[in-house]
Amino acid sequence: MTETADDLSAPLGQDKPRRKRRLRLPFTAMQVLAVTLGLFLVAFAGFAIFNKDPLGGEPMTRIAIREPNATDEKPAAAGHGPESKQDGKHEAKEAPKDAPKQAGEQKIVTMIDGSTGTRRDVVIGGGDAADKAEAAAASGPPPVMAGVDPKLLEKSRYGMIPVVAGDLKPFNVYAADFDRAKAARMPVVAILIGGLGVGAAKTTDAIMRLPPAVTLAFTPYGADPGKLAERARAQRHEIFLQIPMEPYDFPDNDPGPQTLLTSLSPDQNMDRLYWHLSRMQGYAGLTNFMGARFIATEPAMQPIFREAARRGLGFFDDGSSPRSIAPQAAASAAMPFGKGDIAIDAVPTPAEIDRALSKLEGAARERGVAIGTASALPVSIERIGAWSKTLGDRGILLVPLTTAMLKSKSS
Repeated sequence: MTETADDLSAPLGQDKPRRKRRLRLPFTAMQVLAVTLGLFLVAFAGFAIFNKDPLGGEPMTRIAIREPNATDEKPAAAGHGPESKQDGKHEAKEAPKDAPKQAGEQKIVTMIDGSTGTRRDVVIGGGDAADKAEAAAASGPPPVMAGVDPKLLEKSRYGMIPVVAGDLKPFNVYAADFDRAKAARMPVVAILIGGLGVGAAKTTDAIMRLPPAVTLAFTPYGADPGKLAERARAQRHEIFLQIPMEPYDFPDNDPGPQTLLTSLSPDQNMDRLYWHLSRMQGYAGLTNFMGARFIATEPAMQPIFREAARRGLGFFDDGSSPRSIAPQAAASAAMPFGKGDIAIDAVPTPAEIDRALSKLEGAARERGVAIGTASALPVSIERIGAWSKTLGDRGILLVPLTTAMLKSKSS
């Protein structure tokens, strides 16, 4: 009825406007779409849950930590030298993947490529001090440097370390040649440049640009500190070994792996000392690297001084700690000793370095001997090199550190 009325009311000659129809999917098609989407979500969730890489390709590491067992190597005891039954080598042997590994030997890290999912097991040392030392030991002991007397070396579990042979002591054998009779008649200054061995460019700069009478101190770190130390000795510089020691703000200020700590037992610190001693050879003595707390703590320092003296080494205190008991400990151990008077580049500007060198000259005139310390900054090397060229004109002699230490002891 409604359709007829519409037809009668429509104007003649014109068709009735047609209604637009919307395209509608059958109800069954909606169901298919919903089921398909649901299956996709279920498959994605299953992949995320059951796939071997739950982090979806994010880089990750997996560290296997194993309990110690009775077959592990024991550290050398204090005061008794390296263990006589050990051959001084740590061999890194590749073991089957399913074989158990001893604690402290290796850590296995699984590296996962985030783009391909490829997995690769890598054997590394750990990230803390002890693990870095083990990693260095596992790579084999450092090679013996050229020009080193084999009679003055003893095998330890970390490598070759200095020892006394009859009347021969490393302090005397490796001290730079110098006219000590002349040094006894004149005011003398000695300079120790520290922090070498890490950074081949700055170390080489110090070796080549400074006069041979300047003594160079090497840290035990770096890819091959022994090679650089060998080059220094070839240029007639005498060398000292810097031993990392605990500062007051440790661990916020951390000298590095195998640092000697007041919280460790004498045996533990002695084992760490052997590690440092083995990193290179040919040094006349030891000096502290940082260590304001350690060098002021007598129970910790005394065993170290006794061992250094037993091995024929001298000790130089850089003078950075006013509480240092090093002078008393050295006297008790009857070993050569020296102490820094002025930090030359405490303010590393040319004007301040020149002013410090002038003060060093004044101390030498007043006391007969003065010792300065500096780092291998380019400005320090440049100013010390220029200053040394005219020092003799002012009646003062630049001498190796060992010469100044011996003169201090006799005066």
